[in-house]
Formats: sequence, structure tokens, C-alpha cells
Amino acid sequence: MGKLTILLLFALISSSIAGPRFDCLPEPNGNQGACEARGCIWKEDDSGKNAPWCYFKDGVGYKLDSQQGTTYNLRKNSGPSNPWGADSTEIKLTTKTIGSVLNVKIGIDGRYEPPVDFPRETQSSDESLVLSTSSSNDIFSFSVVRQSSNRKLFDTSIGGLIFSDQFIQIATYLPSENMYGWGENTHQSLRHDFTKYLTWAMFARDQPPNSGSLDTMNLYGVHPYYMILEPDGKAHGVLIINSNAQEVTTAPGPSLIYRTIGGNLDMYFFPGPTPEMVTQQYLKFIGKPFLPAYWALGYQLSRYGYKGLNEMKTRIQAVRDAGIPIDIGVADIDYMQRYKDFTTGDDWSGFGDYVKTMHSWGMKLILIFDPAIEATYPSFQRAIAANAKFIEWESQSQVQTSIQNLYPMAKDTKIMLGVVWPDNHVAFPDFLDSTNNTQNWWINEFATYQSQVAFDGIWIDMNEPSNFGTNQAHPWYFDSDDHPDDAPLFCPTNGSNLWEMPPYKTRAVWRFGDANSGAFLSTNTLCMLAQQDGGKQRFYNTKNLYGLTEAIHTQKALFKATGKRGAVVSRSTYPSAGRYAGH
Repeated sequence: MGKLTILLLFALISSSIAGPRFDCLPEPNGNQGACEARGCIWKEDDSGKNAPWCYFKDGVGYKLDSQQGTTYNLRKNSGPSNPWGADSTEIKLTTKTIGSVLNVKIGIDGRYEPPVDFPRETQSSDESLVLSTSSSNDIFSFSVVRQSSNRKLFDTSIGGLIFSDQFIQIATYLPSENMYGWGENTHQSLRHDFTKYLTWAMFARDQPPNSGSLDTMNLYGVHPYYMILEPDGKAHGVLIINSNAQEVTTAPGPSLIYRTIGGNLDMYFFPGPTPEMVTQQYLKFIGKPFLPAYWALGYQLSRYGYKGLNEMKTRIQAVRDAGIPIDIGVADIDYMQRYKDFTTGDDWSGFGDYVKTMHSWGMKLILIFDPAIEATYPSFQRAIAANAKFIEWESQSQVQTSIQNLYPMAKDTKIMLGVVWPDNHVAFPDFLDSTNNTQNWWINEFATYQSQVAFDGIWIDMNEPSNFGTNQAHPWYFDSDDHPDDAPLFCPTNGSNLWEMPPYKTRAVWRFGDANSGAFLSTNTLCMLAQQDGGKQRFYNTKNLYGLTEAIHTQKALFKATGKRGAVVSRSTYPSAGRYAGH
């Protein structure tokens, strides 16, 4: 009997050590002093589960203040405070159904909402999901329950709800470890690993995938969506409509911790009950993928590094002579005049005539285009004349005049100039421009160039958007023989600007280091304080939508330029991008 008591006691102690931990010090080089200064617990863990050593005390969350129908008014409880900003005193949870889809939204009216036009159509299901709430020990929690099995699909009784202006966290127990989704990241397997704590950042970045080893780096796109296969074989999906820098931690339990640094928690639950039905419901909601031209499914030959048109001709002819099927030739940025969109390089003279030959063989051509427009040539001039908009600084006082004054067409504007492949500084079209001036200019540029080189499809690249050398005194291209030493873009990262230096920077920064090692949200991209749509939108909120919004306008441009369905392929994507482009 004594041995049994000892074993039970040991089991209870082990269980408490292995319980859920909400990371209170995710920044690099944390220590016990910094942890305890935040009022958190420091306890080393040697379980091999990668559990955080610094974690919140119990009691983090909100309590129920009042309820009116399907609206729950919540008030911050007396539990531990948020170390990354003042807790919002009052928030509200609302719930509604859209057909078979259950929407649970937590937040504050008037906060940023992603300007994405989802169809939000529904597909019927025999399954229904309901919200169940609980208030215990001054903590409000809720569960999303499948009525047919009474199974909890999303269970926030795990605690940890935090809501502040620039840090939001929600956690849940999960019904199964069979979870697929989130991204864009590279995984060793399609199914997530719940044997240890793993944090995956979601923030569009010019970062190529590495599948050779476990690597949690964030890549080109952002997709806050997952599907779970439950123990009885039923499936459900969850979409969180949020476009800020965000991350998700998978942990033993199985459990999930989701964090974002802006917007609201706008969650949509798809009941399935089969994986196929979950996918159908999800696609009805975000929009079904666009059906490309039949030829786009054919064999393609793509290469970066052609020395000129003659080399492309030689490679395509070699494939044809070998009897290998080939339907499409793809030209990377080599075809451009010094990497400028809507131009043809000197070594590609006769490209338009060669495309006619390709068409006579039944082949098609896809051309690559980057969003950045050099501030010196006719395309930029036409944009200015058309009153097209580019991503801008928020005030004239922030403009890097030493750069701006180099370009007469950009001088005295707030256009944020960066560096990419072209020889001179570039501007980034504002695809959220609600005046449609930018859209119309973009469409006309494609139509004009298509009359010279009759492309059939478009590949849009570098649209996270990527920018070279941001905040770096000596960027890599200073050592390149093929790129001038253009002064890099610098963002105000050494001050108190909360767009550039938010209290919680997410793993999208910390995976690459900290401020001392030059890791910022603006690394490899534009400044977070930048503005779009005449100041109505902040790049801090909308960056992850850049690829999607470019794809929307580019599809229209392809239709106008070719009069045919064609195909658009985009490197950076967000839910619903499939309506306009492949990936």
C-alpha cells in the first residue's frame, strides 16, 4: 500500500511538471532574473519536450461580466498581467452560424480587420457545432462542441487568454494529435508533432524552404488554417482571419497556443465531418480555386540564369529534339533590361518573334514579374502620371531624402524607396489603393508589354514583398559585381516606434536573432510603419496580404492583356489567393 501511495504521488508530481506552459520569455537569451521580473515562474525542464523554462502562473484570463444573447462581455480578471502591453480591460466574445460554419469572434469593435473579400458561402452538413461556456475560479472559458458526438473540438479551459493592443493569445486543448495545416513552413511530415513544444511563425518572408532538417522558419505565405482528424474518424477545420504577424505553438496534451500582434481573434469552425467535406466547406467560404487554362497543367521548362534569348532557344530545342514533352517555356528575370518589369534586355532582342514561333509549335510562354518598380524609367513615369499609388512613409519627416532626392519623379513624395534587383531604387505599388488608379496602371502596363512579347501566363515573384538589405549598413549586394551599392532602406528601429518595435515580436523575428543581431519585423521587407490606401491601412497589419492583393490585380491584367484564361502563379499567398493564382 505504501508503494502504491509513493507511485501515485510521483505520478502527480510528474504530471504537474509536464502540464501546459505558456511561454513568458520567448525572446533569445532569457534568464531567470528577467523571467521573475515579469512575475512568471522559472523552472528548468529536462523532459526533452522543449517546454519553456519561463512560464505564466495559473489564472491568466478573463471573467464573464455580462451576457446578451450570443454576446459575452468579458472583463480582465485578477490573474497575472500581460508583460507585452496593458491588458484590454473589456473585450467581447460573439458567436454566430453561417450555414454549417460556426464563427467565434473575440475582440474589440473598431480594431483592424483584414480587407479580404471572402465569398463566405456555405455548404450544408448534417453535423452541427455549438458553443459551450464555463466560468470557474474567476476564469471564463469556452468550448466548441460537435453535437453528434459531444466531443470538444476547441477547449479553452486550458487557460491563457490574453488580449492587448499588440499581443493576443488564445490556447486550447485539442481532440487529437492528427492535425494538418498552418503555414507557410517546412515540416518533416504532413502531420504535426505534439511530442514537444514547437513554435511556427507565420509572417510572409523571402525565405526559401529547407526540408533537410527540422526548421521552423516562416516562408513566403501565411495560412492560419488547420484540419484535425478526430479519434472516431470525423474531421473539422479551423480558420483564423488575421493578417498580422502571428505564430502557433503545438504542445503535448495535445494542445495549441496561438498568438498574434494585431487585429482580433476571428475564428471559423468547419464541421465536416469528412476531410473532403471540411475542404469543400473551407473552399466555399474563402472561394474556390480559379481553373487555369488546360495548357497550364502541362510540362514546363523554367530556369534562372539564361545568358540571353539564344540560350533559352537552345535549351527548349534540346528538349524538343530529345522527344521530351514540353508545353511551356518560362523566363525568369533574365529577360528584362537590368531586371526592370515591362522591359526586354538587349540580349533578348527578337523575343517577341520567338514567342510567335513557340505558339506555332503549340507552346505557351510564362513570364516572371516582380512588384518593385524602378524609380527612373517610363513605367514609373506612367504610374506617377496616372496617379497610381505606392507604399509610403507615414510622414514627410521620415523620408530618407538622401535617397529620394536622387530621383526627380520621387522627390518631395512620401514614396518608400527600397532596393531589389534593378540597378536603382524601387517603389512598391499599393495594391490596396481604393481609387483603382494603381489597378488601372498595372493592367495597362501588362497589356502594353503583351503587345510586344505575347506571353500567355504570369508568374509574380518577390511579393512578400521582398526588399534587399533593410536596416543593414553593409547589405550583401555591396559585394556583388552585378548590383550597384544603392543605399539601403532604414526603418526607425532604434526608437520607441511600436510598429517597428512592437512589445512582442513573434518567432518571425526571434528565429533569426534579436535587435542586437539585426533581426526585425522589417528585415528583408519594408518598414512596418508604412501606409497604404492613402493612410487608411498600416503595413504592419497588411504586409501578409501583399501577395494576395497583387494576384487579384494581376489576374485582371492577364485577362485584359490576353483575352484568355491563362494562368497566374504567385510566390506569396494568403487564404483565398487560389481564386486568382496558383502557387
